[in-house]
Amino acid sequence: MKLALVTDAWQPQVNGVVTTLVELVREMEGLGHQVEVIHPGLFETRPCPGYAGIDLAVRPAKALARRLDALDADAIHLATEGPLGWAARRYCLRRGLSFTTAFHTRFPEVLKAALRLPLWLGYALFRHFHRPSSGVLVPTPSVLRMLESRGFRNLRAWTHGVDMRLFSYQEVPQVYAPLGGLARPVSLFVGRVSYEKNIEAFLRMDVPGTKVVCGVGPLESTLRERFPHVRWLGVLPRDVLARVYAAADVFVMPSKTETFGLVMLEAMASGTPVAAYPVEGPLEVVGANALGGALHEDLASAWYHALSIPRHEARARAQAFSWGHASQLFVRYLVPARNGTALDSGTVVHGTVTQLSSNT
Repeated sequence: MKLALVTDAWQPQVNGVVTTLVELVREMEGLGHQVEVIHPGLFETRPCPGYAGIDLAVRPAKALARRLDALDADAIHLATEGPLGWAARRYCLRRGLSFTTAFHTRFPEVLKAALRLPLWLGYALFRHFHRPSSGVLVPTPSVLRMLESRGFRNLRAWTHGVDMRLFSYQEVPQVYAPLGGLARPVSLFVGRVSYEKNIEAFLRMDVPGTKVVCGVGPLESTLRERFPHVRWLGVLPRDVLARVYAAADVFVMPSKTETFGLVMLEAMASGTPVAAYPVEGPLEVVGANALGGALHEDLASAWYHALSIPRHEARARAQAFSWGHASQLFVRYLVPARNGTALDSGTVVHGTVTQLSSNT
């Protein structure tokens, strides 16, 4: 099968959506499929207003149409609702092509926090984007129920996974030498330093030890000034990040708007338990019974409880998630772009994945 994967989120961006798509492409290669990734790096770009580190394609419609015409894909998946996603949506509708979409991020909440756009208006816009989709992939059943209550249709419960080899289990918290001797316990946050992450709830938390933040974003400079005793590490290579996860005593997820929260899985795979609010993402990832950490309406209470959770229990919870299973579900949900055709979802010996690299 030849798949056109259209996404506004791709490398060198660093976020959970990019990680998910990179892993998905790698797994699909193993299943023998050809994937063409159409991403912002192929087009003229401009920084996303108010969201540093995210570059968006500028007026991509014509160039995108030429690429999709030349590709003649068997299936088309629109991974994001940015300029490329909207341009590809319009392309498919004009040509009578079927496609699938995904809801990775609760951007209506981001738009409300960053631009004060009313929540109902943001969801109305996203509902319009996804309405013609033959299948809207969502990362958890709870997000599916939330979107269903807001009038979204054709929803498909998907999932994500974690690289258990990269994020290897450590029976006790390790020492990450570049950080020097940190006062224990070490509390870690990994993610965008942005509006939707509610990171101040973590930074203000009155707990002993050291707080560490890995990530960048539009609030970083302001928060660095306000919280100078926090260790700010910026963006780290994935192999280095794995060592930082393994050096933490507790991973803290302060966000209340996570659709999934891949970083929680990465922490648990390393043996680091999670402290979070009992909201959609953590309820699915950590588990309603808090198998991989602790959930509480008071984040500090969750933190103290998480400290008592054995690291092997956190690892065991992460092992319940597999990129192989996630990719097989993804293929199952794809639809033929043209009526009267069928998709080859079987495995072949040799498959290829192509990331387009030439500029238009």
